Amino acid sequence: MTSTLTIVANIEAKADKIEFVKTALLKLIEPTRLEEGCIQYDLHQDNNNPALFTFVENWVSHELLQQHLNSPHLKMYVQATEGAVASFIVNEITKIT
Repeated sequence: MTSTLTIVANIEAKADKIEFVKTALLKLIEPTRLEEGCIQYDLHQDNNNPALFTFVENWVSHELLQQHLNSPHLKMYVQATEGAVASFIVNEITKIT
């Protein structure tokens, strides 16, 4: 049995760009959820640090995740938010229980 690929992506906006980055991240949700292989794509905002956003994602395979990473809407997000993001950390994780 093959398990799904889980991704946790943490994006920290620069202090003066929080709403700008949030708006750009929200635009990713609909087209990404329509992509082949997307099981879950949920955006969260930290309760204590509004500059910190987290995507929790589940994908059918690494190959389909790669297609997402090369999608036009993700490329547009990266270009639009250049200079507005302080950090971007992606972790691939595996559920163990």
